[in-house]
Amino acid sequence: MKFFTRSEARSAAKRATTAKSSISMESALNESVYRQQQKSHFDIFLSHSIRDSELILGVKTLLEESGFTVYVDWITDPLLERDKVNADTADVLRKRMRQCQSLIYIYTSNSKESKWMPWELGYFDGFRPEKVSVLPLTFQENEEFKGQEYLDLYPVITKSDYFNELKYAWVKGKKLSDFVN
Repeated sequence: MKFFTRSEARSAAKRATTAKSSISMESALNESVYRQQQKSHFDIFLSHSIRDSELILGVKTLLEESGFTVYVDWITDPLLERDKVNADTADVLRKRMRQCQSLIYIYTSNSKESKWMPWELGYFDGFRPEKVSVLPLTFQENEEFKGQEYLDLYPVITKSDYFNELKYAWVKGKKLSDFVN
């Protein structure tokens, strides 16, 4: 199986920051924040480790280039206190997850350290279990993926599954697992 690589995500992040005649990453994020704060529904909730912010910006860019709307907490809701587990942050994340059609769990070596990712996965699985998948970001596209045991419950997105097929599955109301290994 071929997976998306970290270098592909970084290249997409770079495209996002240079798309408008070499604007800075901060400017690109500020513009994205403004656009996203105006939205109340999203195709995808990206569950991720904040330590992977550059990679996440890249995945968000790849998904948006494929026509999806994507929720990333620190972009859409920058005032959240992600470093602390508290009721206010949990309430905002619950609301945002209910506004999303699907959840993609971005797996990297930092995922194991996240306080929020397992919680987000469990919450989303509780109301849309057929719309949850795992996207590993590997160093090499042919690298073997072995995440935490509970991730085996969900379909894994590979390059061959690419996002247009997934969009077809979501739009047509079919189970995501019909299109993902």
